[in-house]
Amino acid sequence: MIDETLLATLGTADAEADALLTQAFGKRAADQVDMDSLLGEQIKDLAPGKLIKGKIVGISGDDFVVEIGLKSEGLIPKEEFDDPSQVKVGDTMDVLLESLEGEGGLVQVSKRKADRMLNWQRLMDTTKEGDVVEGTVMRKIKGGLLVDIGVPVFLPASQVDVRRPGEIGDYIGRKIRATILKIDQERRNIVISRRKLIEEERDAAKKRLLDTLKEGEVVIGTVKNIADFGAFVDLGGIDGLLHITDMSWSRINHPSEVVKIDQKVEVKVLNIDREKEKIALGLKQKEASPWEEIEKKYPVGCRVKGAVVNLMSYGAFVRLEDGIEGLVHVSEMSWTRRINHPSEIVQPAQEVDVVVLEIDKNKQEISLGMKQTEVNPWELVAEKYPPGTIIEGAVRNLANYGAFVEIEPGIDGLLHISDMSWTKKVTHPNEMLKKGDVVKCVVLEVDQAKQRVSLGAKQLTEDPWINAIPEHYKPGMVVRGAVTKITNFGVFVELEPDLEGLLHISELADHKVENPQDVVKSGDEVDVKILRVDTSDRKIGLSLKRAQWGDATGGGSGGGGGGGGGGGGGNIPTRGGMDSHDAMGTDKIRMS
Repeated sequence: MIDETLLATLGTADAEADALLTQAFGKRAADQVDMDSLLGEQIKDLAPGKLIKGKIVGISGDDFVVEIGLKSEGLIPKEEFDDPSQVKVGDTMDVLLESLEGEGGLVQVSKRKADRMLNWQRLMDTTKEGDVVEGTVMRKIKGGLLVDIGVPVFLPASQVDVRRPGEIGDYIGRKIRATILKIDQERRNIVISRRKLIEEERDAAKKRLLDTLKEGEVVIGTVKNIADFGAFVDLGGIDGLLHITDMSWSRINHPSEVVKIDQKVEVKVLNIDREKEKIALGLKQKEASPWEEIEKKYPVGCRVKGAVVNLMSYGAFVRLEDGIEGLVHVSEMSWTRRINHPSEIVQPAQEVDVVVLEIDKNKQEISLGMKQTEVNPWELVAEKYPPGTIIEGAVRNLANYGAFVEIEPGIDGLLHISDMSWTKKVTHPNEMLKKGDVVKCVVLEVDQAKQRVSLGAKQLTEDPWINAIPEHYKPGMVVRGAVTKITNFGVFVELEPDLEGLLHISELADHKVENPQDVVKSGDEVDVKILRVDTSDRKIGLSLKRAQWGDATGGGSGGGGGGGGGGGGGNIPTRGGMDSHDAMGTDKIRMS
């Protein structure tokens, strides 16, 4: 544009006009040269990678138009601003010049990258390794998480928490605090640790807690872990153990029935071991123990109702109320039945009547009885079956020492082997009886306290040792019998069914006998002389050699297989008589 002064002078003389035109255009040309030079210097300084000031001059779709002092503007996407709604025309900011020639001839700039460059520098100026920073988890990357603390930093998966979480992706979008582990300025890398910060804070909180916490104090904590034996509760720096036995006065099978992970619980401090840094906690102790008034509530002998809560091989646990359980031992379930397992009588959740037998308040134990709710049949046994009563019953079981005979349902009596026969030596009851046999017995004794009835079978007949045996077998008689058993001390000879006498080894022969089998064999029939009949000890002493002496002299009219006469002794020679007299003085030998 030509200066107004210059136009005003166009009508003057040519020489004068030429002078003025030359002067004006010369000055404009000089000014243009200076402007181009200055612009060139600015462009030269604004190289890619430089931070420059930008000014919002307009909006184009989803972009803000930015003027940075060059011939063309730049575009910045709205997404690069934290809150695009707050950005308006005229605002200025730092941007990073990425390229002087972008698409469509526009300058390419970035606010986000400029912010990161400024934040990195600010971070380098204000923080160092070991400092605590705060940021937002951006995304999951290989080996860990990317966290924005002004600049992207790396959080390794192993440093996310004290216990490595199952899925670290759950942290995306969360704000976290962490400690700077390492700064690499050359590569612009920073590694942070949330775990280290948690551990440091917990250590400080633990020390503070151990210094101030007192036994008996009620505190609030968070359940962090559950095991079969209890739950670990975070008290804010240290974990305390809430044992399963301290969770409830009632029976619980697993801690998860009472508490859950991350649940806030109010617990009582039971014990503190500051040296080992262990704290025992209680939940049930916040309430009064139901055992405090137990003796008044459930006096011994009282009858109450309860529910079966657990069965063990030795008995059933019955809940009388919440926190109060008693044990019914298998021996206290029935007066008459032999119980092998409580499931034969009761089942879980079954309601039963019980009687309190004993209370141990210190051990918090109650002994209960079920059979005591019924009349004891043994109290009537002594009246119904006095000694001398004859009963008939089936053999229910055999033992080494005798047979159990059912007197009535639930009441058994013992027939001992010594009461099975007057004369036979019984070594096992199966020699006389078998299971299921119906036998007739007589009641010998009733022990109500021990709940025992003694029975006898032989007592149904007269004792042959009182009259029959002494009358039929007299000293001096020679009788015939069969060898049934040979021992190292002598030979047993059966004189009649179930009646045996002992032929001592010294009475086998005139000479010394080392082995009885050298003289007789089992099953041999022999004539023996009766030396003595001991009715008190129930034994008969026999002699083989003395019977042979009698036969050798031709005497012995009283001898014979049945031994039926009472004579015999009068026809025995003097020697035999002396021997008979001597034999009566020999040592007694036990016989069956």
